[in-house]
Amino acid sequence: MISRSLPGDRRTPLLYVALGDSTVYGLGASSPSTHYVARLFWRLHSEYPLARLANRGACLATTADVLAHQVPEAIMDRPHLITLSVGPNDLRQGRSPQEFAARTEVILERLQHDTNAAVILNALPDLALSPRFREPERSMVAALTRHYNHALAHVANDFGIKLVDLGIRDQIDDPQRFFSEDGYHPSDAGYAAWAGAMWEAVRGRIPEPTRLVARPA
Repeated sequence: MISRSLPGDRRTPLLYVALGDSTVYGLGASSPSTHYVARLFWRLHSEYPLARLANRGACLATTADVLAHQVPEAIMDRPHLITLSVGPNDLRQGRSPQEFAARTEVILERLQHDTNAAVILNALPDLALSPRFREPERSMVAALTRHYNHALAHVANDFGIKLVDLGIRDQIDDPQRFFSEDGYHPSDAGYAAWAGAMWEAVRGRIPEPTRLVARPA
């Protein structure tokens, strides 16, 4: 199981490593400080003032790329916290949900056996909301995304991880504002919503501070 807690001591020089695709890299954000990893890190930094970030995300990365290139680096980093956001590129390349889930399972196995990190894993965003897609492609993408997330949820459950539902659909009154100019990657508003969902999962791994109880005189 890798549903681990973060250090109880807030003075720990905590290392957060982000793994995944272009959403981890921050494509679509207006600046390096507005994508979800940066936003999540600064919330984490407010709890752990000595926290550091290593962003390993890469554009076009699939689960195979994460496993081959990012996981070995993460193991060498010896992190306390890892987030993993991957899947849309596997989907676009035509991999089956089962193949995607099997590779994700190997990633989680490596992280479980070779690190002591708490691991946070998010579901694929609702890709059908992207302005890039039109019918009938939109319906096909929506179905594939559901199948991917269903398979991913089974894998996460096996490792004792609660899959983070980004919940973007529930927040959308104007879908366009959650997407960048390319009509596919998140905008700053989209990344802010993403970071908010991830932070709830991270915050759940932070132990309550130990309070000293004064002895009666």
